[in-house]
Amino acid sequence: MHPLDELLPPGPGRQEFYLLPTGLETGRAARALTAAGLARPLAGGPTAFTTVEVAVRGPAGAVRSQPAPVAALAAWAAERPDLAPRLTATLDAIAAPRASLCGAALPAVMGIVNVTPDSFSDGGDRFEAAAAVEAGLAMAAAGAAFVDVGGESTRPGAEPVAEAEELRRVLPVVERLAAAGVRVSVDTRRAAVMRAALAAGAALVNDVTALAGDAESAEIVRTAGCPAVLMHMQGEPRTMQAAPRYGSVLHDVHDYLAGRLADLAAAALPRARFVVDPGIGFGKTLAHNLEILGGVGLYLGLGVPVMVGLSRKGFIGRLGGGAAARDRLGGSLAGALWALQRGASILRVHDVPETVQAVALWRAMAEEKTA
Repeated sequence: MHPLDELLPPGPGRQEFYLLPTGLETGRAARALTAAGLARPLAGGPTAFTTVEVAVRGPAGAVRSQPAPVAALAAWAAERPDLAPRLTATLDAIAAPRASLCGAALPAVMGIVNVTPDSFSDGGDRFEAAAAVEAGLAMAAAGAAFVDVGGESTRPGAEPVAEAEELRRVLPVVERLAAAGVRVSVDTRRAAVMRAALAAGAALVNDVTALAGDAESAEIVRTAGCPAVLMHMQGEPRTMQAAPRYGSVLHDVHDYLAGRLADLAAAALPRARFVVDPGIGFGKTLAHNLEILGGVGLYLGLGVPVMVGLSRKGFIGRLGGGAAARDRLGGSLAGALWALQRGASILRVHDVPETVQAVALWRAMAEEKTA
């Protein structure tokens, strides 16, 4: 009996398991271990993983896990023909390169432009179209591959905005940025706003409801042929922070995103069209956010790019002694680089120049390039 068999609950039936890449290495060590068959690349990047935490959900929902070297996992798969195809496919998905999105090389930075009076960090700063366009152009010039334009705040406790008002806020900004050659993402949960923004030149949809909040959203994305970001959110903005609860937040979020990808594939929207976002701060406590961030590599097994948006969020302030939103740059950069090291493909941020600079240094060090 293989030691990993002890993780599996007794009895027949499909076993649900999860693979979290660990034992991370970069640079020359990563290349040497990969060449020796002792590691695999993480999302095709400069980081490699040498071990995997194998987790299995029991019948009552409890999660048990055990670490295993990459080579040992391959040996276990060889002994378990019932599990081998899924184990191999998940390992391959973790390792597969995330090469590009909408023509932008990955990993990439996405800048945030909130055309709102009430967003938690910068509400009111870019409420006028001219200010929003100026900010978006500056972000693109500073190295943002995407500029995410939103006209409805989804901060905890936020009230919904009327559709007509959301359209009034975002369309002039999307149109002018797209005309200037900026790769625009539209941050909305409304199908009508998606349709209008895509017609105005947006290249990408970013939906906090994972295309489940409006019955027409999936069809609009399918018809447009554009990519979309599917985010996890427990509840809705007005109430999501009231009392968020999970059996195991890391795995519950994984299952939700896996389910959305499967549902959309059944509706003729291929998996390759999507990016997933675990939704840090959206129906999560501080402990939930830290658990997701710690295990963000788990979502690589879904086989699509992973976006992480933790910029200036409240849990950073709570960890940092109550720092105000605009004073959370240090924590935002630390979290962004942590996620990047674990395979994240897109970093959604307020502070574009600082993040672009941090990513450039991280890549130079991780790849150990010399002149």
